[in-house]
Amino acid sequence: MQYNAVKVFSATKAKEREELGELVTRWLSANPGIEIVDHKVMQSSDNEYHCLTVIIFYNKPAAV
Repeated sequence: MQYNAVKVFSATKAKEREELGELVTRWLSANPGIEIVDHKVMQSSDNEYHCLTVIIFYNKPAAV
């Protein structure tokens, strides 16, 4: 897996977690030239917080 950029989306509050997919979709729409190489979805929690994280590994297009 080779990539030259990483984007991390993270949310801890319930409403933010519910909207995380839409946030990722908007970012992808705003960056049409990227090549997604891989992605990871992670969840972690403790007694008070539940965190959802989406990590996107991608290649930026070459500068023109």
